[in-house]
Amino acid sequence: MNTLFSHVTVVCMDAANTVLQDSFVLIKGQIIAYIGPIRPQGEQIDREVNGSGKVLMPGFVDAHTHLPMSLMRGYGGGHDLQTWLNEYIFPVEEKLDSRAVRVGTALSLAEAISSGITSVSDMYYFCDDIIEEVVKSGINANIARGLTVFSEDFDPNTYQPCIEAKELVEKWHNYNDGQIRIDACIHGEYTSNGKLWSWAADFARRNKLQMHVHLSETKSEQLACQQRHGMSPAALFEKYRLWDTPAIAAHCVWTTPEDWEIFKRRGVSVIHNPASNMKLASGAAPVADMLRAGVNVALGTDGMSSNDNHNMFEEMKLASLLSKVTSLDPVSLSDEQVLKMATVNGARAQGRHAGVVQVGAQADLILVDFHAPNLRPCHDVQANLIYSANPSNVYMNMARGKIIYENGAFLTLDIEEIYREVENYAVPKLFR
Repeated sequence: MNTLFSHVTVVCMDAANTVLQDSFVLIKGQIIAYIGPIRPQGEQIDREVNGSGKVLMPGFVDAHTHLPMSLMRGYGGGHDLQTWLNEYIFPVEEKLDSRAVRVGTALSLAEAISSGITSVSDMYYFCDDIIEEVVKSGINANIARGLTVFSEDFDPNTYQPCIEAKELVEKWHNYNDGQIRIDACIHGEYTSNGKLWSWAADFARRNKLQMHVHLSETKSEQLACQQRHGMSPAALFEKYRLWDTPAIAAHCVWTTPEDWEIFKRRGVSVIHNPASNMKLASGAAPVADMLRAGVNVALGTDGMSSNDNHNMFEEMKLASLLSKVTSLDPVSLSDEQVLKMATVNGARAQGRHAGVVQVGAQADLILVDFHAPNLRPCHDVQANLIYSANPSNVYMNMARGKIIYENGAFLTLDIEEIYREVENYAVPKLFR
């Protein structure tokens, strides 16, 4: 299907930070085929979308999340990370089953889609159930089966999480022309050991997979790793060759310049989760310094139990404000840098040619309605997107060239059925 956006303002997120006024953007199938000030001639147009008063931009990439945790939204707040996990989250997760995971995933996807997200990187288990819900929704996803182990006395060939990871690659990697990609995964240094790290590194190399890990989220995690191994988690994982393939490292709040040099040299993308880090009092990641060091930094929401929403507009605003207040520098992060963290940097972290409005890129796009009161007047489109916009301003979501949400209507999800499943099945099973 060919779709033409006409008379639209375009925030391209290209290297030149181009913003086009009153322009035309042609989508052919899944790909952006034309961008310009003149209506393309001689092209079959199946659908024309009038973009007057609206902004077309790349869809957001939520580069670190845990989709089923929407069911734990607002549960167990007001605690440090370890108390929150051990006393609230882990006991609930023990009650999860396939049906609850599916509805939790679907609820997250509905929120994500209506908030302008077109791609996610998810780390969890019950991955087949998660993937099937993602496929129905239409967005893209990098899926990682989180691996943990607390004993050296295990065999990766018979250890069920490792078996599941291998089966995911065989069944789903590059499914539907790359809609689904499987990443290798270590949950974190403090929830695993060297035997598993070596296996995961080899697994990623053999299958040409990216790696997804939690890293240096809290000060205690960073210090405990240094005490155990005499080096930081970033250096330890390099020693065990976890960075042999491209990787995303979530949080990185307590990383050092030495760690950033490793990230730049080995192609590790840092995923900044400002809302989650603030809620759990984990600290403030030195994002501006990482960017200056040449590290690719993207944004994620983390799970809904430590954030409470999939609002990437909020993540952008918090990332900008947090950098300003911790550095006491009002221009520590530019608006262009913040927007790129939410779009093209996230796509780069996932290994996708997206996150940019550019000929040849995948058509993962959103329309933001600037007619709304909170976006008037508009002196600067990019500033309004970061500091004034919210999910209610998302008019349309197009993933892989297909419109999946428009003017409040979900086109791939049955939102009322999702609500019924949450209230009638998932909540009673997990919390009553």
